[in-house]
Amino acid sequence: MAVNVKQLYIDYLDSERQYSKLTIKAYLSDIDEFEYFLNNNGGFTGFNQIDGLEVRVYLNELYDRKLARTSIARKISSLRMFYQFLITNRYATDNPFSNVSLRKHQNHLPEFFYETEMVALFDSAYDHSNKLWQRNAALVEFLYATGARVAEISNLKLNQIDFKQRLVLIHGKGNKDRYVPFGQYAQNSLYQYINELRSNLLKNHVDHEYVFVNHLGRPITSAGITYILNEVIKKTTLTGKIHPHMLRHTFATHLLNHGADMRTVQELLGHVNLSTTQMYTHVTRENLQKNYRDFFPRAQK
Repeated sequence: MAVNVKQLYIDYLDSERQYSKLTIKAYLSDIDEFEYFLNNNGGFTGFNQIDGLEVRVYLNELYDRKLARTSIARKISSLRMFYQFLITNRYATDNPFSNVSLRKHQNHLPEFFYETEMVALFDSAYDHSNKLWQRNAALVEFLYATGARVAEISNLKLNQIDFKQRLVLIHGKGNKDRYVPFGQYAQNSLYQYINELRSNLLKNHVDHEYVFVNHLGRPITSAGITYILNEVIKKTTLTGKIHPHMLRHTFATHLLNHGADMRTVQELLGHVNLSTTQMYTHVTRENLQKNYRDFFPRAQK
């Protein structure tokens, strides 16, 4: 009977690396996609039969699909890690992804809101004509105050919040926990929402510990949070759509613009590598240059 190396790899990620189910699902999806590509381009004869040419053809196919560079990088990294597992366990002798390099491209700066734009966003979130305004205001305040990822907020439970210390325990990617402080505005809006609106929404439903709920009192999803934010921004003069990660980018950018050091921002965002956080230095540099051009009298004719 042939060894199911994919199942062995899943077991390894689960038991030894202790990755979350979502992370494991993403890794498996990348492997399945590569196998599907091979089946449709000459046939798949086994992971140990792959050479550099097939990998280059696959890479070109990813570029042809106009995927984001970050998505391509994740897929290649995932497959490189899979092959390293195969080599370690003697199911392959070579890693065809070991020397794969991506095409260079111009870095895209993360989208964020200026502080005046955040004021407009908060004004819309606190609109009392919406019967769920307390939930909406608390959501915007907390996303901005903590820089948390949308999944971290949708999965947030009451016992993770310490109102006395103004700290929240965030369960991050890869089962990595971090403590993040939050300010008075977030504390007040969250406390009011939990003790008034949330308790009313849960009256006729089975109680649960999730902080943010929908109009039926059920735990809100990541898609639900995105929908709420888009409804909030529609009532402002701001143009374009909003996604939760923009508030995470805004959190980091505003911290750096006001003098926070890079290591602190790295810890608050839950980045494993400082290089991931350093993309925000480009944003702050842009801000410095803009302010110089706008306010220095001899910056330009």
